[in-house]
Amino acid sequence: MTKPLSFLATLGFLFTAPAAAHAWGVPVTAAAPPPALQVAPLDWGRRVCDAVMKRSPVLTDRWHYDVGLVLSGFESVWRRTGDRRYLDYVKSNVDRLVGDGGVIKKGYEPEKYILDDVNMGKVLFALLAESRDAAEKERYRKVLYALRAQLVTQPRTADGGFWHKQIYPHQIWADGIYMASPFLAQFAAVFGEPAALDDAVKQVLVAEKHLRDPKTGLLYHGWDESKKERWANPRTGLSSQFWGRAVGWYAMGVADVLAEMPKDHPKRAAVVAVLRRLATAIARVQDPATGVWWQVLDAAGRPGNYLEASASAMFVYALTKGVGNGWLDAKRFAPVAARGYAGTVSLFLAADATGDVHVNKICKVAGLGGDPYRDGTYAYYIGTEVVPDDPKGVGAFILASAARGP
Repeated sequence: MTKPLSFLATLGFLFTAPAAAHAWGVPVTAAAPPPALQVAPLDWGRRVCDAVMKRSPVLTDRWHYDVGLVLSGFESVWRRTGDRRYLDYVKSNVDRLVGDGGVIKKGYEPEKYILDDVNMGKVLFALLAESRDAAEKERYRKVLYALRAQLVTQPRTADGGFWHKQIYPHQIWADGIYMASPFLAQFAAVFGEPAALDDAVKQVLVAEKHLRDPKTGLLYHGWDESKKERWANPRTGLSSQFWGRAVGWYAMGVADVLAEMPKDHPKRAAVVAVLRRLATAIARVQDPATGVWWQVLDAAGRPGNYLEASASAMFVYALTKGVGNGWLDAKRFAPVAARGYAGTVSLFLAADATGDVHVNKICKVAGLGGDPYRDGTYAYYIGTEVVPDDPKGVGAFILASAARGP
């Protein structure tokens, strides 16, 4: 064991030395901290942001949804602290990818109709608002309108739900709600297009209708309207498992859409009800010993299952935002969010010998179908690679920390 790092020594944290190098950081392991978390959540968020900037001055060379999640986290910390470094980091990474004509240079192919590609566009709303350069504003505006145009013609199910990708026909994935609906809701607010908000709401409601399990209240990862996919139940079209991050994406998406909905919107009560149902289901499967959540949510302690960081942070974010805005009952759900955040810090945060903070135990990626084929079984989800500092866990943790505030 190394000596405690100076900025955490008073908390009693002990850290092991870093192991093998990783693309986003180094794997590190921390001993459990004391129950009292004396570091404010926003400070944790800042420390993770600072570590990301140190490790990766250039975060990306292509347009990608998980990069968008990290940059959204940076934007949220900038909004809470006013520290311009965080917005500048967002801008520098976006500007490398947006050409003079408002064209995304690398990583975006609209004809493929990939919902994931829309997510990174959300940070352009802040950049557009903050820019004082007319040509720059026009570049950002063109990108936002290009992403909006994709969603106008995005293939849909019979009842209007977006296909997750062109190559996954007839399929709704829970992930897709976060990828597209908050963007649509923000687009509606910024550019005065109520139809975009209505479509965002439609996606939330259609996805819940098809994906929600009435027994547990949890959402399955995917639904195939054609019922022809190998991973799909031939009777229901549903995949077989409740994957933590898929439900986490959906939960964050619902909370973010609600944040953009006027109080007099005719479907607002319906979306609030969705969040309440989901929060109840999430609370039921919270691990009582640690406060965090499992990779496969309803399989606590089953061989191979593990406590996972990205889903845990996503649930904390959605629950915290729900309580803070009065959509969720504070007496019931504030303790769930608080235990979840404390457990996330205790189990998944650690630091290396330089003092940089890392986020551990993140499922690198999971999906359905494709090549090689992903069958969506329990064995598949527990067998995916687990890594430190993957952007999906890092971004979710920053967002959760900023949501919980100082």
